[in-house]
Amino acid sequence: MPGDPEEPWLDEDAGRLVRPYTVSEGRTRPSADLDLLTLVLATGVRPGGYLGPEHSQVLGLCGGPVSVAEIAATVHLPATVTKVVLSDLVDCGAVTTRGPVHLQGPATNDRELLEAVLDGLRRRL
Repeated sequence: MPGDPEEPWLDEDAGRLVRPYTVSEGRTRPSADLDLLTLVLATGVRPGGYLGPEHSQVLGLCGGPVSVAEIAATVHLPATVTKVVLSDLVDCGAVTTRGPVHLQGPATNDRELLEAVLDGLRRRL
């Protein structure tokens, strides 16, 4: 086990010493609607109460806009567990999220976009 309590509990031979379901306290569903491409950004609000070392580690990564997928890869946790940790941070106001632009949907009356799509389809056919 490492001497620094801020480092994740890893053993080079055995791998992670704390199971992912322990990090998320057995929860498998995040309370916030998060996609792998959702961008996360710290708000500067400090979470009230103890959340855990993974929460601190994730919060430290959110200094600039970063995707859920990048956070999961950096902290070596499954995406579902990372989403639960991020949901905790969203719930206490420590981070804010913004969904991917393609999920926010185009304006319903964006004629230029619709004409460009139609033009592209005509060229392919």
